[in-house]
Amino acid sequence: MNTRLGRGLGALIPSSPAPGTTTLGSKSNSIPGAPPVATPTERQGPELAAVPGASFAEIDVEKITPNPKQPRTVFDEEAMEELVHSVKEIGLLQPIVVRRLEGDTYELVMGERRWRATQQAGLTTIPAIVRETSDDAMLRDALLENLHRSQLNPLEEAAAYQQMLDDFGCTQEVLATRIGRSRPQISNTLRLLKLPASVQRRVAAGVLSAGHARALLGLPSGDAIERLAQRIVAEGLSVRTVEEIVALGDMSAEDPTPARRRNKPVAPRLIDLADRLSDRFETRVKVDLGKTKGKITVEFASVDDLERIVSLMDPNKPTDA
Repeated sequence: MNTRLGRGLGALIPSSPAPGTTTLGSKSNSIPGAPPVATPTERQGPELAAVPGASFAEIDVEKITPNPKQPRTVFDEEAMEELVHSVKEIGLLQPIVVRRLEGDTYELVMGERRWRATQQAGLTTIPAIVRETSDDAMLRDALLENLHRSQLNPLEEAAAYQQMLDDFGCTQEVLATRIGRSRPQISNTLRLLKLPASVQRRVAAGVLSAGHARALLGLPSGDAIERLAQRIVAEGLSVRTVEEIVALGDMSAEDPTPARRRNKPVAPRLIDLADRLSDRFETRVKVDLGKTKGKITVEFASVDDLERIVSLMDPNKPTDA
C-alpha cells in the first residue's frame, strides 16, 4: 500500500487546485495505530508566505510531457529500480517542478526520474510545483525563506533539503546561511533519507523521534535498523537506551545497559530529562547526579555545531558579527 509521507518542497508552498489535479486532503498519510500526520495547513498556520509564481498540486501523470531540452537521455536502471521501490513503499517525498502549457497539460522542468518512477510504480497522480515564472532564483529564494519559517516533520525537512541540493543547485553552506542552521545539522537531517522505508514511515508519523532515527543510523544494515526500530516501538525504548544498544552492537540483549554501569542506578526522571535535552539540542546529552552535585554533558561534532547548540540554549544572545 502506498503511504504518502510528505512533499518536500511542496510542504513549503500553498496548495492550488488546477485542471487535472487533485487536492492534498484526498490522500491518507497515516500509519495504522500511529498518530495522524498533520496536513501542511494544520502544521504551518497562516504565517507561511505565498511563493511568488508557484503553487503546489497533485497532477495526473498522463497530462505531463518531458522537457525536450532535458540533457539526460540515459537513466541508470538499478538506481531507477530503487527509486520505483521507494515510491511504491513510501510515496514521493520530493515533488517534481512543471510549467503549465495550453489547456490542462504541463511540461516537466525538474524531476524526470521521479516522474518516470511514479509511472512505473503504477501511480496515477504525482505531487508537483506548478511554476508560473521563469526566474529560478526567485523560486529558489522564496522556498528557502519558507523552509526557515515552516514546521515540517523530519522526513519532509530532509526531502526539502535534498531537493534544494538536486533541483536548484544549492549547497549545504547556502542552506545553512539562509535558514539559520548549521551545516552539521543539515547533514544529519539529510541522513534520515537513508533509513529503510518502514522506519521512515514511523519517523514521519511521529512514532519514532528524530533522536531515535539518528541513533539507528549507527547500525550496519537496514535489517538491523528495522529490528531495533520495532523494539523501540514495542518496548518504548528511550533515545539514550537506543544509543547504548547501538554502541554495544548487541541487538539481542534484554538489558542493553553496559555492565560497568549496571551497578549504578539512574533515576527515571534523569533519563527522561536527558532524552528531552537530546531531542531539543539534536545531539547526545548525559545527565549524572552524585551525592552533592550533578553534571550535564552535551556532545557536539564541530565548532559550528557547538555554536548551534549554544544558540538554542540562549536564543536571545546576539551572535558575533
